[in-house]
Amino acid sequence: MDCEKIGKLIRSLRTERGLTQKNVADALGISNKTVSKWECGLGCPDLDLWPDLSVVLGADMSQLMEGEITRNRPDSGNISRVRFYVCPECGNVLFSTGAATIHCCGRRLERIEPATDDIPKVTVEEMDADYYVTFDHPMTKAHYLAFAAYVQSDRITLHRLYPEQEAAVRFPTRRGGKLYVYCNIHGLMRYDKAF
Repeated sequence: MDCEKIGKLIRSLRTERGLTQKNVADALGISNKTVSKWECGLGCPDLDLWPDLSVVLGADMSQLMEGEITRNRPDSGNISRVRFYVCPECGNVLFSTGAATIHCCGRRLERIEPATDDIPKVTVEEMDADYYVTFDHPMTKAHYLAFAAYVQSDRITLHRLYPEQEAAVRFPTRRGGKLYVYCNIHGLMRYDKAF
């Protein structure tokens, strides 16, 4: 470990969050002299302090231990570049509109690449001001659709789906979007011309 590099990062993150050395020390149950020693590069935190330190400083623990935070490039706001992530542990659905490092349940999540062929049949009906979308897909506890998302140039409408419910969703009537669905077995699928 490069204690000098880590110390500079700790100081930078601490000041960025408006914390004093005493604030950090009190949160960790140590003396503020210890925090000062780290920031001067004269030592590194003990292993048992890293998880709490990463929470206090609001930083990824592995990057904090490396002494370098990888910054994401600014989001250009182009929703058509949406990327979906699903946590294998808890099932959380996360998405970004550009390159990002996404973590959930202590794991780094990888972007899910959508399939565009060999996908379930979809039926779309216009009802009132909505599209009523049904999927020819099982919804058992072992095999089901976990979410459906309609992605347009300026918005993402996402619906969670659950086993043993109907494989159907409603989206506001707006043309020109792409439909994504996620199957717990077959992964992410994209319909380029559903509407």
